[in-house]
Amino acid sequence: MSRAKNSIATSRSENMRAIRSRGNKTTEVRIRTMFVRRALTGWKLHPIDVFGRPDFIFLKEGLCVFVDGCFWHGCPKCGHIPKTNAGYWRKKILRNRKRDALVRRKLRATGFSVLRVWECELRRSAPACLARILRSLSARRRRHARRDVAEGVA
Repeated sequence: MSRAKNSIATSRSENMRAIRSRGNKTTEVRIRTMFVRRALTGWKLHPIDVFGRPDFIFLKEGLCVFVDGCFWHGCPKCGHIPKTNAGYWRKKILRNRKRDALVRRKLRATGFSVLRVWECELRRSAPACLARILRSLSARRRRHARRDVAEGVA
């Protein structure tokens, strides 16, 4: 590998290593801030006892919310494969997408509803993302209320 390419690969590697999987200000912290400002309660952050470690979980409602980075999870609108070491990144992002699908299937099989919010959606319209989460919560609450009435639960 030439010196220039080696230098680019080294700096890319350092950049990627610096990206945090939790507490990312452009995604997760932004949603958490919206929840707090809205005084939304009943959510938990990164529960270790739930498969797939969702970013947020509303356990009572059975809603898992994942906030996916466009690069790491291969956003269909704006995700891209870097030109440097493209084969590696293509495989890495494909593995991430397959893992996301497995997590979604397993969570749904155990009764959870799964909502994914893309980083670009959050950047474009955070209020629309919050509205989507609130609609999902509302629908889950109505469903649980109907089930409780049908089962005679007080």
